[in-house]
Amino acid sequence: MTAIGIIGGSGMYQLEGLTSLREIKLETPFGAPSDALVTGELDGLKLVFLPRHGRGHRLLPSEVPYRANVFALKSLGVEYVISVSAVGSLKDTFHPGEVVVPAQYVDRTCGRASTFFGEGLVAHVSLADPVCARLARVLTESSRACGLKAHENATALCIEGPAFSTRAESQLYRGWGMDIIGMTSLPEARLAREAELHYATLALVTDYDCWHETEQAVTVETVVQVLGKNTANVKRILANAVPALKALGAGKDHSSHCPCATALANAIISDPTVAGAEQREALRPIIGKYLP
Repeated sequence: MTAIGIIGGSGMYQLEGLTSLREIKLETPFGAPSDALVTGELDGLKLVFLPRHGRGHRLLPSEVPYRANVFALKSLGVEYVISVSAVGSLKDTFHPGEVVVPAQYVDRTCGRASTFFGEGLVAHVSLADPVCARLARVLTESSRACGLKAHENATALCIEGPAFSTRAESQLYRGWGMDIIGMTSLPEARLAREAELHYATLALVTDYDCWHETEQAVTVETVVQVLGKNTANVKRILANAVPALKALGAGKDHSSHCPCATALANAIISDPTVAGAEQREALRPIIGKYLP
């Protein structure tokens, strides 16, 4: 059975219509994920939920075990990953309460482990188009079907955090042409590509970043208030997107029409006879079909 992974906040495993709920605790070669994973079934597809910051929001953006999270999803048979994230707006036309499905990311993080490879095994995946276009289209159309304003083809800037931007930084990012700003899309998107997962972000605009002179500077209080209002919308979008993915052909061979599924096909450059057997075994869920 194919699986759809949803990375987001606590409580989203209560998506209406889910059956066969259970919790799974995993250990990976990269440590434990953020929390136990919750699995269930909806419309014949398995869903796997993972709270990115742990239940109770215990982890800073820089403390999230991104490699363990993505590896755990891959190990459970996930093919599609929907990353639900709170973001700030860097544009007058992107308003709090609206949805954004980015097509591009710009990385301003530092010091986060951003690859499964190393220690004798080298791979270079293409990240020119970091989002699965098919999944992004489903999320955009599902958002609009729920009566929400949804922006597509946007660029998301990912900062280290945990502090929000200074006004000077916020204006700089606007000058770069960025549309939204957050703290968690990277290295998540990079790792999803290495794991050959179909990945897209469902970004919820919670505030105008501090560039906006007529709005109050972003605070945790304002973000939480808007997020609370958006929870029901997220559940509606996901409930609409899951059957849409099934109709799209989730679980079938996408190698002929989606490059996400074969991102590693020509990316591993190391001689398999030189790469360590222990490293190959640890990464088997990711590289097994290329380096048996």
